[in-house]
Amino acid sequence: AGFHGPAPATRRRPPADGAVVMHQVRFDGSFDEWRPLARDLLAAGVEPHQVEWLNGDAPSSLFSQCADLPEPGNPPRPIRIPRQLLAELEMAARFRSDDRWALLYRILWRVVEGERTACLVGDVDGSELHLRIKAVRREAHHLHAFLRFSPSEASDAPDYVAWFEPAHDILPSAAPHFAERMGLHSWLIATPDDAVLWDGRAMHYARPCPPAWRQLTQGAQDPGAELWKTYYESTFNPARLNRQVMQSNLPVRFWKNLPEGPLIGQLMSRARAGAQQNGQAERVAQRPGKRIGMARQGD
Repeated sequence: AGFHGPAPATRRRPPADGAVVMHQVRFDGSFDEWRPLARDLLAAGVEPHQVEWLNGDAPSSLFSQCADLPEPGNPPRPIRIPRQLLAELEMAARFRSDDRWALLYRILWRVVEGERTACLVGDVDGSELHLRIKAVRREAHHLHAFLRFSPSEASDAPDYVAWFEPAHDILPSAAPHFAERMGLHSWLIATPDDAVLWDGRAMHYARPCPPAWRQLTQGAQDPGAELWKTYYESTFNPARLNRQVMQSNLPVRFWKNLPEGPLIGQLMSRARAGAQQNGQAERVAQRPGKRIGMARQGD
């Protein structure tokens, strides 16, 4: 779904002699609003280097001069965009980068001009497009894997709440995953930029995140957190620790919002100090029962 925001605007000023002719397009930062604007620019024959995309209140360039959009030809220039490309552009639009809209428009322009390779992995722009799609999908996986709901005690609040800090704008597309799994339970996911509320029947999206929702999710306390931390520590096996692999699968930036987060660094330090020689966490090794040692190399 598109985000609601100020109406799109194209800043217009007569260009000064020798200045770069630019069309500064200000919009709400959503793909739904960007798409028709991009189509109008394509129809008017505006080249990628002549467009500056501005999200919301983002400042414009100081030295570029703006001009009116040229009128589309008569008849209008035919624009045919493959459906698969539109889906790829929408996915890549969730990748946070200063040039996100410039890259998408440049690819669109090249494809419309007949360069079908512009969206392929072997192309410079196409390669960047697919790298961003991959990053967005991975971030959605991170949301599904590392988000932790806490029960809410307030009578007028959702049943469960969670705070998450994604690297990209994946919440609207990734949140339905939880609606399918939590049934009629209501829940709220808030991030620094936006939030999704599921009331048990419908999903409500808000951007920016309302301060009350931010406070509710960041202040939530999970009564089962201590039990989970005890379980996590007791089952941690230093003998199987591969720091690089672990941090690849569970990036450090997520630790602070996980109940077990404060323990991870301690357990890894313990492993580096030689705890891996036991093949078990120290806490488990002290329990009654048979001690299991690690096999020596060459045995």
